[in-house]
Amino acid sequence: MSATPKPAAPGNFTILYFATATSFTGKNVESLPAPLSLRKLGDVLEERYKGIREEVLGHSLVTINLAYVDVPEEGEDDVIIQEGDEVAIIPPVSSG
Repeated sequence: MSATPKPAAPGNFTILYFATATSFTGKNVESLPAPLSLRKLGDVLEERYKGIREEVLGHSLVTINLAYVDVPEEGEDDVIIQEGDEVAIIPPVSSG
């Protein structure tokens, strides 16, 4: 993957996958339609990649435009991912 991914197409945002998220999806990057709530992103990814919520998302950090965000619980204010945003899924990485 290049250091700077191409901007998303108009009406979309970019999602970057790292470590086990890359292995699970088979992708480093893809574009998804915007706007999309951060809470709904998990549903969209689970629909595309069955099992990703339990195997990857439940243990991962998420950034939007390089800022870490918490995925809101039901009833909490949600974050809306906008056109042109860059979302990253960052699973824990072990070192040795």
